[in-house]
Amino acid sequence: MHIGIDVGGTNTDAVLVEGREVLAECKRATTADVTTGIVAAVSGLRAARAFDPVSVRAVMIGTTHFVNAVVEGRGLAQTAAVRLGLPATRALPPFVDWPERLRRVIGGHGYLCHGGHEYDGRVISPLDEGELRAVAADIAAKGVRSVAISSVFSLVNGDLERQAAEVLTAEVPGLLVSFSHEIGRLGLLERENATIINAALRELAEQIADGLTESLTAQGIDAPLYLSQNDGTLMDLEYARCYPVATFSSGPTNSMRGGAFLSGLADCAVVDVGGTTTDVGMLHNGFPREASSEVLISGVRTNFRMPDVLSVGLGGGSVVRTGNGVSVGPDSVGFRLAQQALVFGGDTVTATDIAVAAGLADIGDASLVRHLDRSLVSSVLDHVSDRVAGLVDRMRTGPEPVPVVLVGGGSVLVPEKPAGVSELIRPEHHGFANAIGAAIAQVGGEVDRVFTIDPARRDEVLDAARQEAVDKAVAAGARADSVRIVEVEEIPLAYLPGNASRVRARAVGDLVLEGVPRRARA
Repeated sequence: MHIGIDVGGTNTDAVLVEGREVLAECKRATTADVTTGIVAAVSGLRAARAFDPVSVRAVMIGTTHFVNAVVEGRGLAQTAAVRLGLPATRALPPFVDWPERLRRVIGGHGYLCHGGHEYDGRVISPLDEGELRAVAADIAAKGVRSVAISSVFSLVNGDLERQAAEVLTAEVPGLLVSFSHEIGRLGLLERENATIINAALRELAEQIADGLTESLTAQGIDAPLYLSQNDGTLMDLEYARCYPVATFSSGPTNSMRGGAFLSGLADCAVVDVGGTTTDVGMLHNGFPREASSEVLISGVRTNFRMPDVLSVGLGGGSVVRTGNGVSVGPDSVGFRLAQQALVFGGDTVTATDIAVAAGLADIGDASLVRHLDRSLVSSVLDHVSDRVAGLVDRMRTGPEPVPVVLVGGGSVLVPEKPAGVSELIRPEHHGFANAIGAAIAQVGGEVDRVFTIDPARRDEVLDAARQEAVDKAVAAGARADSVRIVEVEEIPLAYLPGNASRVRARAVGDLVLEGVPRRARA
């Protein structure tokens, strides 16, 4: 058996899954400290179906801890950005495009040093160890505890980043190091920004990992713990301590993977209507389509792998207003729905109240919303349907209507098929698709870098990239005989000489659980 948990802005959902069967499900309000909500959700599972904690083989969690920390600017460590590239790149130093508020929170300590590579692997300039030791002294004096090291074209050769780390950590013992060649993709500034965000989250990741472990141990569960990544795959807790940025957007990704699992469709649109937001994404081969350009995180441009998801402030907790027409959201009562919504005795008209008044949901006390005008109820439902239709239309790549899988606790707000949708599927357990997506997630491996491709050896290079992706998936914990290639992409880079191409290969496989040690009890 597996337990899947997804922490949303309004609710924390948990499911108990055995094979392809959902044995139990539980929804609890998300708490401010998150871990209390997780404990409550797991307790609810045990109340719904008694099970021996020892029989649980793995726990998978999708959490908003880390992206919320960046958006809110809290819990972030003082961070230094060390870029290897001089004499190039001087015109645009680290943090050049960051919002002042976020830069101030993490200190904004940027350093330019010699190093870096050309696209073909030639060194721009050798490392200057004396220069790096001076940086280390300044970092130590400022109390910086985490550093992001980036180097020009480090995706071609990451050796200089590792060598620079050896110098810095020798001078500053205990310094946490994040490497850009392990986190981002092509594009120096965006890759560097993603690495800085990761570095700023490293200390918080240690605290969160310990907190999640303690919350499960309190329930008597000592099974291995995994966190959902933003590409629909899993990472173990030790990997998450080093790469917390990989959890961003894991919530929408879990919902899409859960929608694919529940509906049996591998290519479709998934609309996840939650308590706070509605997220729309496209599935290809059962996995979310990835964003092809940079992604803004709290105003910072990044380029690490992220799903192509369109999110709007529309959900069960959205505040309904009248006046100059009807508006739903984007503000939401969030996890305070049970205190502020009309059906729970509150004084705020929410989308949940509309759903209850329309007879679409049986939540709280329906008598408290009988006074709502029927024209208002109808207008709100039409507004939601039109918004969903517009979101799907923006995400599809062709003129043909697409099948839509509707999931999420707020999906009752869409009672009929919106325009532009060929088929509307609301599968069983749709309200827990996010937690189910976490529970059934697989392990992945990816290669994304520049190759110089001789036309006569093109197939050989692509095969090597595929094999490297497979090897990474196996190293991450996938069962070797289950690994398959789900995506291979080759993009010729016409602006570079020498038949240079960007090659991206991605592999996924089932998680190995046999022989995986259980967590040691405190």
